[in-house]
Amino acid sequence: MEISQQLTKEFNLRPDHVKNILNLLEEGNTIPFIARYRKEMTGAIDDQVLRALNDRYEYLKNLEKRKQEVANAITEQGKMTEEIQAAIDGAQTMTEIEDVYRPFKQKKKTRASVAIERGLQPLAEFILAQNGDPYKEAENYIDEEKGVKTVTDAINGAKDIIAEIISDNAELRKKLRALMENHGEMQVKMVKDDEKGTYAMYADFAELIPEIKNHRILAVNRGEKEDCLKVKIYFNPDIAKRVCCAKYVHSTGDCAKLIEEAADDGYDRLIEPSIEREVRAILTDRAGEQAIKMFEVNLRPLLLQPPVKGKVTLGLDPGYRTGCKVAVVDETGKVLDTSVIYPVPPKNKIEESKQIIKALIAKHNVDIISIGNGTASKETEIFVAELLKEVERPVVYAVVNEAGASVYSASPLAVEEFPDYDLTLRSAISIARRLQDPLAELIKIDPKSIGVGQYQHDMDKKRLDGVLGGVLEDCVNSVGVDLNTASVSLLKYVAGLNSGIAKNIVAYREENGKFTARNQLLKVSKLGAKAYEQCAGFLRIPDGKNIMDNTAVHPESYKKAEKLLSLFGYTDDDVRAGKLSNLPADVKKYGEDKAAGECELDKATMNDIIAELVKPGRDIRDSLPQRQLRRDIMGIEDLEVGMEVEGTVRNVIDFGAFVDIGVHQDGLVHISEITDRYIKHPSDVLKVGQQVKAVIISLDKKKQRIGLSLKQVKKKAN
Repeated sequence: MEISQQLTKEFNLRPDHVKNILNLLEEGNTIPFIARYRKEMTGAIDDQVLRALNDRYEYLKNLEKRKQEVANAITEQGKMTEEIQAAIDGAQTMTEIEDVYRPFKQKKKTRASVAIERGLQPLAEFILAQNGDPYKEAENYIDEEKGVKTVTDAINGAKDIIAEIISDNAELRKKLRALMENHGEMQVKMVKDDEKGTYAMYADFAELIPEIKNHRILAVNRGEKEDCLKVKIYFNPDIAKRVCCAKYVHSTGDCAKLIEEAADDGYDRLIEPSIEREVRAILTDRAGEQAIKMFEVNLRPLLLQPPVKGKVTLGLDPGYRTGCKVAVVDETGKVLDTSVIYPVPPKNKIEESKQIIKALIAKHNVDIISIGNGTASKETEIFVAELLKEVERPVVYAVVNEAGASVYSASPLAVEEFPDYDLTLRSAISIARRLQDPLAELIKIDPKSIGVGQYQHDMDKKRLDGVLGGVLEDCVNSVGVDLNTASVSLLKYVAGLNSGIAKNIVAYREENGKFTARNQLLKVSKLGAKAYEQCAGFLRIPDGKNIMDNTAVHPESYKKAEKLLSLFGYTDDDVRAGKLSNLPADVKKYGEDKAAGECELDKATMNDIIAELVKPGRDIRDSLPQRQLRRDIMGIEDLEVGMEVEGTVRNVIDFGAFVDIGVHQDGLVHISEITDRYIKHPSDVLKVGQQVKAVIISLDKKKQRIGLSLKQVKKKAN
């Protein structure tokens, strides 16, 4: 099956759409560009499906390449047959291809290769033919010079060859691997106590392979890596050996018995250890992909949290001994002031700290306080809540996830951005800015340090970086970027750009002043026509000469958009004044197909253009649920079982979700407490940043553990 046909079947898409997508990818078009500006060619599939299709396309291309390499290698050895070629053509995975190639690989010295050197290959073939007396035939192979001194030596050598032949059989290996995957059991034993009790549940653990959850696979892998656990995949060897024998034994007698003995030895010594490794690798890959998927699912809504716009923000990076670092930034994120206060133990300079913060609020008209959720966060939040009762100005606060702030503050990027501040103050600046524009700030941090997902540090780095890079790219391009204020960190994720071109854009801006038109990008060093085509629609100029430069309308469609406006009697000034609210209704009344035809647009692109013209400069994040802002605080000591609370989903994992309910410790909603209906995964219902109501169903104040239920909220209401 051709790759395009296979993708058409797997993704349930139209053949012409798949061919168009593959052509667009091969031409060097980026996924955000294809998703946004080539909808008529793709059936308007979204960027996530495009990325999945692209990943699969790359895998299938590599599979075809490997098939050709294996076919060439076997042909060069003069051993290619119609049967082998059919096996190569029919292979669906890399593992299956390697199974076919296994007998033809250059091997290191093995018991079988030694026996072959001693001339025992014909004896092995005689035994496999199962026609005659193997012991009598073995007498013909006694040769002291070759190290075959007795009939037993000859028979044992032949059995070693047969064991390797059985082990190298691709069809048999595929069958045994499937049996181990579908009927095997993972058995785990504790070999060394871990002080924290992290692996206590795996001290004597066994579970069938098809039933074991992905997060458990990752947990036992980590325990094994830390020498705390010993892991074994068990499958009944008697069944496996019978399967091996059934493939080769088709008679009774001495030859059959010798083949059975060789099969037993081959399974124990060659097949079982390698199949177990392969199954472990399959399980780890599956679990890793799920973990990466969870990271992707959590990261996207975290990056797309609505910004708190137009607010002077005071950032607090809590700390005990070294104090609480303070940074005030204006509405654009520019640093106005910094300080250090000591409102928590061991210094407890509460009144002095209050005076400093009150003075900063008054001096800079602070609207909101952003508190990092790390060490001493709870005590700092209590301090802020008390402080705000004494401030006349209507200041509110929010606790933000500070994961990665310390990593960023010590990075070369932070040094370049804030050379006059030490790393502790840079962290406070980052915490303030995370509230103002989460995407612009979080984009500077290695996604693995952002603190969502599970086991991210155990993942394949290249694969994880690739997926997360795609999430960052999709988020940046779906929001759009202000060409005149965006940092290099943000610009490098715009479709068609890279770090080098992003630096050149900033350098051009600093040398020539603000961009006033998108086409000025063509003057930027190393930004050619193809890069311009890919990036232009995602870069905004809020106060540009052409109002469309502040929309997602692509420059290639400007004339068509103008034609659409004039068709219904509107002008650019109407767009600027926000007077196009009736345009969608006008187009519908006129006829969408007719209007699209007259403007030389496909219907999907026309509707995108209409949405942009109705609200130029729109930010998709503004329509999402807004962040919870507080003036008061609640502690875990205020909670009781049965109490109903409101919170924000902070992290979604395989077995549930963690919810911030306004106390220092997040509560856990187990998957069984999310909803009464069946769900495959918590992400089917919940996502990071979602506002929820929950009932407290368990509380351990000593261990700081809170159990929550979402489904019981509805039951209480009923």
